[in-house]
Amino acid sequence: MKILVLGAGLVGRPITLDLANEKNFDVSVCDKSKVNLDAVYHVNKIKKIECDVLKNDVIENLIADYHLIVNALPGFSGYQITKTIIENGKDVIDISFFPEDPTPLEQIALEKNVTAIIDCGVAPGMSYILAGYASHIMQKTTKLRIYVGGLPKIRLSPFEYKAVFSPVDVIEEYTRPARFVADGNIVVKPALSDLEKINFPEIGTLEAFNTDGLRSLIKNIECPDMIEKTLRYPGHIEKIQFLKDCGFFNTEKIQTSIGFISPLELTSKLLFPIWKLAENEEDITIMKIIVEGLKDGQQIKYTYSLFDSYDQVTKIHSMARTTGYTATAAVRMVLSGIFREKGLIYPEFIGRHPDCVNFMLNELKERNVIYSEKIETITE
Repeated sequence: MKILVLGAGLVGRPITLDLANEKNFDVSVCDKSKVNLDAVYHVNKIKKIECDVLKNDVIENLIADYHLIVNALPGFSGYQITKTIIENGKDVIDISFFPEDPTPLEQIALEKNVTAIIDCGVAPGMSYILAGYASHIMQKTTKLRIYVGGLPKIRLSPFEYKAVFSPVDVIEEYTRPARFVADGNIVVKPALSDLEKINFPEIGTLEAFNTDGLRSLIKNIECPDMIEKTLRYPGHIEKIQFLKDCGFFNTEKIQTSIGFISPLELTSKLLFPIWKLAENEEDITIMKIIVEGLKDGQQIKYTYSLFDSYDQVTKIHSMARTTGYTATAAVRMVLSGIFREKGLIYPEFIGRHPDCVNFMLNELKERNVIYSEKIETITE
C-alpha cells in the first residue's frame, strides 16, 4: 500500500516513522521544508518530497499514485487540501483540524466512494471516538464533558505554555467563539470564558476554560448537556485575556512607520519563538472524558483518562505521539479492512463500532499511549 504523509513537522514526522515500520506500507512524506524532511530518518526507505502543496495543481499530481493520504498540514490549509484529496478519489486521514464547516464534503466523499476520516488526532479524535462509543451503548446520553490540554513539563514564565502544533491554530482557539450545549440548546460564549479549576493527581490544579472543541459532536451526538474545555497551568488565561482585551489578536491592519501590519501578525512573531517546543523539551498530554446517561435502566457514568509524557527513548513529544499515533491507528484500521464505511467519517462514527474502538485503543497501547476506563453507577 502506498501512503503519502503531507507535512513533516512535529506531528507529521512521527506519523511517517510509525507507518514506515510496516513492511507492506510504501511510505512517502512531503514538506516544503528541507529541514523538516531531513529530520525524518528511518531504517526503512522513506521517499521524501520537497514541494509546496499549496501551489496551484501541485496536490493533484502529487497524490495520483497513492492509495491513502494523511493530511498533517496546519489548519488554515486543511480544508482545501482534504477537499482536493477527496475529489480525486483518495482515502484520507486528516489531522489538520481545519476551522471550516466540513458538511459540504459529505456528499463529495460519498460520490467518490472514499473513506475520509477528519479530526483524527487526540482531541478532537480519540476524545470523540470514546465519547461516541459511550454514547452509542447508552439508551440516552445526558451529560458529556471533555477536558484536554498539552503542556510543557517544566513551567517557564511568562506563559508556562509551549505548542507542539501550529501556533496559529493555538491563537485560533483563544479567539474563535466557543459553542456548547446547555438544556438542549446551542450556546455561544467567548473563548477563555467560564474558568474553572480542576485537580489532577498526576500534575495538580489546572485551569479549564471554554474553547470551540465540540465541533461535529454538536450535530452527531444527541445530548442536552455537552461542554469541551482546554486545560492550562493556573495564570495562563489571565495573560492571554489581557492580550486579547488590548487588541493584540486583532486581524485588521493598522498603519505604522514601516507600513501596514495587523496586531495579530506582530503578536504571532513575538509569541511563536516563546511558545516553540524545543527538540528535546519534555511535554505532557492530559485528558478526561466523562459521559453520563441511561443504560439498562440505570444511570451510568463512563470516565476515560489519559496522562501521557514525552518519550525519552524515541525523543517524540507527547502531543505528537497522542495525535500522530491516533492517525496511524486509523490508517491501519482502514487499510486492513476493519473499518469499511465510506463517506466523510467523523471520529464519533468510529465509536459506533466496538471492534474498531478496541483496535484503536490496542494500537495506541502498543505505543504506550494508554487510556484508562472507569464505569460507575450513579445513585441519587
